[in-house]
Amino acid sequence: MTEIPHAISIGAKISNLAWDSPSADCVTFEGVTLTRQELHLSSNRMAHALAARGVGLGDFVSIALPNGLDFVVATFAVLKLGAIPQPVSGKLPERELEAIISLARPRVVIRAAATRPSDVTPGILIAETIDETDLPDRISPALKAPTSGGSTGQPKLIVSGRAGIVLPGEEDFYGIKRSDIAVMPAPLYHNAPFSLALVAILAGAHLVLMRKFDPENLLQIITRRQATWLYLVPTMMHRIWQLPQEARDRSDISSLRKVWHMAAPCPPRLKEAWIGWIGAEKLWELYGGTESQAVTVIGGQDWLGHRGSVGRPVIGEIAILDDEGRRLAPGTVGTVYLRMPSNAAPTYRYIGARAERIGEWETLGDLGWMDQNDYLYLTDRRTDMILVGGANVYPAEVEAALEEHPLVTSSAVIGLPDEDLGHRVHAIVQTSSTIDLDELNRHLAERLVSYKRPRSIEIVAYPLRDDAGKVRRFQLRADRVPGAASSEAPRMSNDERLTLEGR
Repeated sequence: MTEIPHAISIGAKISNLAWDSPSADCVTFEGVTLTRQELHLSSNRMAHALAARGVGLGDFVSIALPNGLDFVVATFAVLKLGAIPQPVSGKLPERELEAIISLARPRVVIRAAATRPSDVTPGILIAETIDETDLPDRISPALKAPTSGGSTGQPKLIVSGRAGIVLPGEEDFYGIKRSDIAVMPAPLYHNAPFSLALVAILAGAHLVLMRKFDPENLLQIITRRQATWLYLVPTMMHRIWQLPQEARDRSDISSLRKVWHMAAPCPPRLKEAWIGWIGAEKLWELYGGTESQAVTVIGGQDWLGHRGSVGRPVIGEIAILDDEGRRLAPGTVGTVYLRMPSNAAPTYRYIGARAERIGEWETLGDLGWMDQNDYLYLTDRRTDMILVGGANVYPAEVEAALEEHPLVTSSAVIGLPDEDLGHRVHAIVQTSSTIDLDELNRHLAERLVSYKRPRSIEIVAYPLRDDAGKVRRFQLRADRVPGAASSEAPRMSNDERLTLEGR
């Protein structure tokens, strides 16, 4: 657990904010706002109800709720007890949720609908007590324990090495001010949205949540509330940029002071478009895993001089190593390895997995290269790379080319077995319009060498990525390989699936 001198617990910080400005707006969701005092008292009340159910110091509490005020209240209630919030999607199939619960062994699972003995709803908890008094000050041994399936589909818990305390200067790192109106359109069960929502609230900013990302609705919220801070992922940036020009023109986003994007690679052309729209000085990018061994940051102005980079390390160290652990020369693609600052306490621990290491270096599975000035450039994830007739094809590069087409909403590129080449590149393309596949292939031919171009293209009508920009390639591959499980992909009619073979 990270030790901070004179650390203040998150519960104490919420209490202090409530006493300082009880009527100040704290969190807004779909037109309903909790003031600082209301958040403090509501989370006290829920904490008392959880304590009566046996939740105590160091216990996991799974929070399987959609974005909303209940999610925020539950998170602070858990932290006030010194317990560990374990956010998880409320839409998971029961089998997948059971796999996570078997790892976490939570004392309580907070869900929108209770179906098992360990489940409880926010409404039930609030109804069980009227006690809103302050609780004994406790510090959770871990701020959070989000989950990840990675590329294997096997869930794991990533338990934070940081205790449930306020880190001095954290709000400055993300450029969040007390006067900010911060908009969070991403699902809170993902690590970055969860963490940054907490940072905004603890900084005294006014956090505005969205139930689900919608590009036009987001622009309306920014315009109406004159938002000053915004979190995005590249998928959101792409969907906003695909809106008709008039939709963007009638939105007033001039109030934005800081826009962060992370969680997935951003195609350079898309980033350039955003820099031209909002200004290079406002756009910032962060690269790092939930594990937090190392972090890079780059601002838009710096990016223009290092196009495609995700920045230089600002926390920890990064190196490009080969499979034997040898450091590769600048400009050479290899596996990205990260190392925590020397003498630092562990930033995380896994439940249900082991870290992939070479000595003190750990990898998240990303491939990339560094230049002579230590700027990092990502190419793809190692597990996603497709070997086509002995040549490496990186799905992210193919997806970036696909998504430059104006009719492509999103895409996912995977490798499928091929008797001749070993694997062939298969593109799954989401579009809301009829698309000419011959024209799409001409579009790709102008951007990709022949061996990188998809041999087959599948058109679908359903989203391929979630609101955090994540795509589950392992499941997409399994659904398309004969005999593999296909329990989670939406069922497609003949009208929804169209494949062009042998291009």
